[in-house]
Amino acid sequence: MTAPLWMTGDEAADRLLDEDPFALLLGMLLDQQVAMETAFAGPAKIAERMGGLDPHRVAGADPEEFAALCATPPAVHRYPGSMASRIQAVARAVVDEYDGDVTRLWTDGDPDGPTVLKRLKALPGFGDQKARIFLALLGKQRGVTPAGWREAAGAYGDEEFRSIADVRDPVSLARVRETKKAAKAAARAAR
Repeated sequence: MTAPLWMTGDEAADRLLDEDPFALLLGMLLDQQVAMETAFAGPAKIAERMGGLDPHRVAGADPEEFAALCATPPAVHRYPGSMASRIQAVARAVVDEYDGDVTRLWTDGDPDGPTVLKRLKALPGFGDQKARIFLALLGKQRGVTPAGWREAAGAYGDEEFRSIADVRDPVSLARVRETKKAAKAAARAAR
């Protein structure tokens, strides 16, 4: 049994992330150029506006109407148009490759960690870092621990406060932010 997720501070949004792996995947997709809490609250906004969060419905929605839905205040993301197309692209990939069941990314064929990482990286909008963070999130907080998952997740698989994979409450969120701030400062100093 895994502990309930705490990612946004909003009970309903966190419950959706906890109960719906597709919502969690979309939250990870949205986690760029916005605060983590904002990104992971995005799926709840979509679900509320669509009356649910079915990958088939998201994939099949009219692109202009879906973009408008994502832009409706409060917007799903600070760049609602471009993120709307990415959300639909991920939904199409989940529908086309996994028959709409996102958990098949980490269950089909009893894959090892590197295989799950490869599947995640094949999704639209999931580069190496985002895929590694999501793999770490699955392992650390969802009980998805295929062989070699920590190694495949790289530094994100470590027991440190590096990413959303390590956020369990406001205190751990603050620690992750401190780590990110220190890393940015070190990168600037190295230039």
